[in-house]
Amino acid sequence: MERVPVLDEPLKNLLGAATAKVMAEHLDLRTVGDLLHHYPRRYAERGELTALADLPLDEHVTVVARVADARVLTFNKGGRGKGQRLEVTITDGSGRMQLVFFGRAVHFHQKELLPGRRGMFAGKVGVFNRKLQLAHPEYKLLDAESSDETVKAFANELLPIYPACKQLESWTIEQSVSIALDSLVATDWAGLADPLPRALREDRGLADLHEALLKVHRPRTKADIEDARQRLKWDEAFVLQVALARRRFADTQLPAVARRPAPDGLLDAFDAKLPFTLTDGQQKVSREIFDDLATEHPMHRLLQGEVGSGKTMVALRAMLAVVDAGGQAAMLAPTEVLAQQHHRSITEMMGELAEGGMLGGAEHATKVVLLTGSMGAAGRRQALLDLVTGEAGLVIGTHALIEDKVQFHDLGLVVVDEQHRFGVEQRDALRGKGKQPPHLLVMTATPIPRTVAMTVFGDLETSVLDQLPAGRSPIASHVVPAADKPHFLARAWERVREEVENGHQAYVVCPRIGDGEDENGKGARKKPSPEDEAEKRPPLAVVEIADQLTRGPLAGLRVEVLHGRMHPDDKDDVMRRFAAGDVDVLVATTVIEVGVNVPNATAMVIMDADRFGVSQLHQLRGRVGRGSAPGLCLLVTEMPEASPARQRLAAVASTLDGFELSRIDLEQRREGDVLGQAQSGVRSSLRMLTVIDDEEVIAAAREEATAVVLADPDLTGHPELRTALDALLDKEREEYLEKG
Repeated sequence: MERVPVLDEPLKNLLGAATAKVMAEHLDLRTVGDLLHHYPRRYAERGELTALADLPLDEHVTVVARVADARVLTFNKGGRGKGQRLEVTITDGSGRMQLVFFGRAVHFHQKELLPGRRGMFAGKVGVFNRKLQLAHPEYKLLDAESSDETVKAFANELLPIYPACKQLESWTIEQSVSIALDSLVATDWAGLADPLPRALREDRGLADLHEALLKVHRPRTKADIEDARQRLKWDEAFVLQVALARRRFADTQLPAVARRPAPDGLLDAFDAKLPFTLTDGQQKVSREIFDDLATEHPMHRLLQGEVGSGKTMVALRAMLAVVDAGGQAAMLAPTEVLAQQHHRSITEMMGELAEGGMLGGAEHATKVVLLTGSMGAAGRRQALLDLVTGEAGLVIGTHALIEDKVQFHDLGLVVVDEQHRFGVEQRDALRGKGKQPPHLLVMTATPIPRTVAMTVFGDLETSVLDQLPAGRSPIASHVVPAADKPHFLARAWERVREEVENGHQAYVVCPRIGDGEDENGKGARKKPSPEDEAEKRPPLAVVEIADQLTRGPLAGLRVEVLHGRMHPDDKDDVMRRFAAGDVDVLVATTVIEVGVNVPNATAMVIMDADRFGVSQLHQLRGRVGRGSAPGLCLLVTEMPEASPARQRLAAVASTLDGFELSRIDLEQRREGDVLGQAQSGVRSSLRMLTVIDDEEVIAAAREEATAVVLADPDLTGHPELRTALDALLDKEREEYLEKG
């Protein structure tokens, strides 16, 4: 369907090719609609109407005065030739002040500001040569008939300030918007389609679209701005929610095999041998998942849970339920270390139930296989055979699961761990391996901004685990300002020693490996770029820090390294020995970020903590305090106290609540393109709406959108809405939504 002609008109038809080209290249504005949805970021006020005798310094004011005299002066531009300055003295009877203008505007203003002319002058009051002045003020000349009302209107006018760039100043954008508005007003907004159904606008007391556009760009009062913002937020929330509601509706039309666990089967046998009781939260979330699995359309659920809240247990029970129902379940993990860890802990938890087809295997047992890229040929061949024959009910793997050679007998459930580490294409490839669409469960410990946005927008059904299992210990977190207070860092190493002396273990995390190469394979000692002035050196590295610690503050302790470029067997060996207590301190990169479970590890020191994101720091911290002894996490940084990086670290240290941290992260980084693949706010499709502040609008819009889509899935009765949807969903975004 064609988009609305009036908003779809190319800007070059309205503004000329040169301006349109700059707008397209630097602000990505190509149509009249793009321009009118480029909203002011704030509004300036000219300031109080003030007498010249009472001018406050450094404040915006408006004065009414008469020009006393005007003269052009020539001055030296410091070796760059001569410049001209226009000095105009104005008076209102109570006092005098100077206006100054520079550059090419001098002669224009000289012709306008003739002695005797009366006008309104607005600007910020400054001082030069001990005299008050306004530099480059805005002004409007008054004629004899001008009333007090004209003066007040000028002083109180709200001036839109637009997001601009070096090539296009705010006032140029304002002029362009004005041309667009004038052309639409002249045709009485003919051809402007309103995407919000009339009934919705009336029920919610929202302005019509043309009224909102006028009020946002030409407000007369602050109430106008509020009216416009409220309406335009609804546009974004509602159209986006309709896109997501249609996607959810389409999901309900897909066929899937209902997976109901057989009574007295594998799941019951597993539950019977658990040495602990599931938390109320785990039981509630399991019921939600089992209800979804029992339906004949694919589950599409996000499981958000605190680090250590028992997500893996919930996911494993869902996988066992599917195996009970005759299907297979696959768990996709982002790293080999995590895949091996999951495989080890799942087979340990299941015991003889994981020994299907083996001597000593229990009656309902199944086979649990591991599939990673670095496996030997024989092991890999056997794993592939177990999957295609259905011998293996459970498979845990990395990206290797997605390869073309991997085939399943009957894939019923895909569990994606650490959802933000996988692209949509990867999840989609694994889902495509089922004969019918398999059920999907994605898990995350700290929702990253885009995930939070998608969750708030209701793209996924959401289950939340916010209760920690019994026996988990509190974690104390502190920022260690190594540059300001070096003795704090010395004390950090003493604390590590104390933990080891008390029979515990510790992690030291560094951002880089540092074995002669950086992570991209280039020299580690590369010179920091000039932009990197705040970070005068490369990030600290595992290999170097491990060496310094063994020769210095941690001499005599058993220190080992772990990083992603080690041979998989070596990585596995180090992790096994650390888990067995044969290593005191593990110096590692973020390979230990997720899933690693060593209850005896109680302390973690994160070097260059400012180089990690909020989510990562929270994930890393979750590796300690997993046993009965309290955990300690020390965030080491050289960033100055007032820096945003230090504020971010202070936020992490102040709370253990991953949901609160994800909100902080979202406030700092924005939502990302909610319908695209950007993971932070560089190209947000949201211009007026903010996920954190507008949750109520979003929730209400979801309700309205769901009702509209259920009544009319193809939107045949809502052509304007269909048009707005086509404008929002380009081909890339449409595909992204479909893959989900």
